[in-house]
Amino acid sequence: MEHPGFFDRGTPVSLRHIADAVGAELNCADDGLTEIDDLRALNDAAATHLTFCTGPKYAKALCATKARACLIKPSDVRLIPANVVPIITDAPHRAFAMAIGVLYPSSLQPEADSPHATIGGPLVHPTAKIGEGVTIGPGAIVGREAKIGDRTTIAAGAVVGYRVFIGADCFVGPGASVTHALVGDRVTLHAGSRVGQDGFGYVMSPEGHFKIPQIGRVIIGDGVDLGANSTVDRGFLTDTKIGEGTKIDNLVQIAHNVVIGRHCIIVSQTGIAGSAVLGDFVILGAQSGVVEHVKIGDGALIAGMAHVKDDVPKGARMGGTPARPFNEWAREIAAVRRLGKKRN
Repeated sequence: MEHPGFFDRGTPVSLRHIADAVGAELNCADDGLTEIDDLRALNDAAATHLTFCTGPKYAKALCATKARACLIKPSDVRLIPANVVPIITDAPHRAFAMAIGVLYPSSLQPEADSPHATIGGPLVHPTAKIGEGVTIGPGAIVGREAKIGDRTTIAAGAVVGYRVFIGADCFVGPGASVTHALVGDRVTLHAGSRVGQDGFGYVMSPEGHFKIPQIGRVIIGDGVDLGANSTVDRGFLTDTKIGEGTKIDNLVQIAHNVVIGRHCIIVSQTGIAGSAVLGDFVILGAQSGVVEHVKIGDGALIAGMAHVKDDVPKGARMGGTPARPFNEWAREIAAVRRLGKKRN
C-alpha cells in the first residue's frame, strides 16, 4: 500500500493567489488563472508544480525543469524557459517557503493527537494498526493511523506519531519519539532518540528569519541502530534516508535531506549537515562533521574530530580540520610535533 503522506495538501490554487500570498509579481494577467497542485525542487518538478530558482548557478536545472511556474529574481527572468511561468520576487527562497504554507496549511504546525485512553497506560489510537505480539509499555503513545509490525516493542514513554509506519521486530526505546517516518524491520531506536522532527531550515533576512515548512519524511532501512539521544530530522521537500544495516552511536545529529548509504558506521557526537550524501560502508569517527551538500564515496573513512568540507572519493582515508588525506594530515602533525621539541 502506498503511504498517504504526513501532510494533507490543500486544493489546487491559482498562480494569482500564490503571487498575492507571497508578495510576488506576475508579468501576464492570463497566467494568474493557471492552477498549481504541488511544489518541488527544479529537478523534481512536474507540469502542475511550482518551483524556485535563487540564481544563475542553477541555470542548467532551470532550463531542464518541467515545472509550470518558477519563483525567480527579476535579474534572472531571462533564464526562464518558454514553458515556465515566471513569478518575480526579490527573495524566491523566502517566497517558496511561504508558498508551502499556502498549499500545505497543516505544515505550519506539528500534528498532534488528542488523548484517547486512560492516563497511565499505553495510549493507542483506535485507528492505529498493531501487529501480532507487539509490546507497548506504560505511558507509550501510538498515534492516529500509525502501523506497528509484528513482535515490535514500544517501550515506556515512547511516542509513535501520526501515520508513522514501523516494521517487524523493532525496538523503540524509553522516551524515544518517531514522527513523519517510515521505519523498516529489525530497527533499534534507543532511549531518547528523536526521529522526524523539523529540519533546521530558515530564510535569513534583515527583517528576521522566516521558518521554512519541512514536508519531507525520514526513511529508515532494515537493521538500522540509532543511538540514545541521537536525532534525525525529516526532509524539506524530499526525504532524509538511512540505508539498511547502518549503525549510529549516541548523540549524533543527522540534518534534513541527508542520505546515508548501507552499513555505515557513525560514531558519537558526529554532525551531518543538510543534504550531505554518504555512500555505502562509510565510517565517521567520533566528533567528526560533514558540511552541507558534501558527497562521501563508498568505503571512505573519516577520522575522529575531522571535518569534511569537500567531496571525498571512494575508499579515501581522511583526517584533520579541514579534512585531507590521512597520510598528509599525519605528516603535518608529526612535523608540528618535531617543531615543538626543538630548542631555542
